[in-house]
Amino acid sequence: MTQDQDRLLAPVARRARELANPQAEPSFEPQDQQPPGLSAPMRPVPDHGESTYRGHDRLSDMTVLITGGDSGIGRAVAIAFAREGADVAISYLPEEQEDAEETRRWIEDAGRRALLLPGDIREEHMARSLVTRTVEEFGHLDVLVNNAAFQWGRAEPQGLAGIDSERLHRTLTTNLEALFWISQEAAKHLGAGASIINCSSIQSYDPSVPLMDYAATKSAINNVTVNLAADLGPRGIRVNAVAPGPIWTPLNVATRSSDDYVDFGKNTPLGRAGQPAECAGAFVFLASPAEASFVSGTVLGVTGGRPVF
Repeated sequence: MTQDQDRLLAPVARRARELANPQAEPSFEPQDQQPPGLSAPMRPVPDHGESTYRGHDRLSDMTVLITGGDSGIGRAVAIAFAREGADVAISYLPEEQEDAEETRRWIEDAGRRALLLPGDIREEHMARSLVTRTVEEFGHLDVLVNNAAFQWGRAEPQGLAGIDSERLHRTLTTNLEALFWISQEAAKHLGAGASIINCSSIQSYDPSVPLMDYAATKSAINNVTVNLAADLGPRGIRVNAVAPGPIWTPLNVATRSSDDYVDFGKNTPLGRAGQPAECAGAFVFLASPAEASFVSGTVLGVTGGRPVF
């Protein structure tokens, strides 16, 4: 076995052990990165489904735009969609180019086209241009995944007193305003059978004080999801959301304190954090015009057992 194969299979073996023992202690050691964070330095490296996801042509010849598609849940969804037969465009911050190139490699390894779209979606023109550039490259758009997000859990003091104007603006614009801008542009190109999938969070149902502003945007996304489903439904466009629980991604490492991982995910009934690969199937299901043809306006939880109702 090569070193690359060993590196890719290690997370799979670890996840198999965790699934066999739901009460297993989380194995994340203290570590630190600065935002936005990268995948390769993480210990252990997240499992995005590189060695495990098997496609079944459920998204054959469709085109997809994923915001925040370079790493974490976004990369796992990009890999899964490509192996299901879709061409994939991903947006990301310029500082995440290393991760974006790795994601492109996996998309192209699946025999599909990849489009890299670096830029900051807090800039309205940039956010709206993502859709235009995707359609110019691929000819059409079938699925939009609003996945990009920002959170900050290192503030002292925590809670309301720790939310300054800069942090609040960044969180609201990244998580909510950009979702509106990109969805508005996408709606111009989506047709019957197409869909929008938003990324919500367990924080919208069980918020924690250190992530007060982030949790508020995720609750708003649930509301927007239902309203968009009502607005776009007459055109045959479905709109849903996925609400992940604690998932091992660079976002968490880069925005939470370096010793905040000993018990990460321990508060789930399954007793552990999830891997990005464990979220991908939910997005594939919601994107599939055959399997989810009558599913719209709903939020699908991938939380290790924590309730999303």
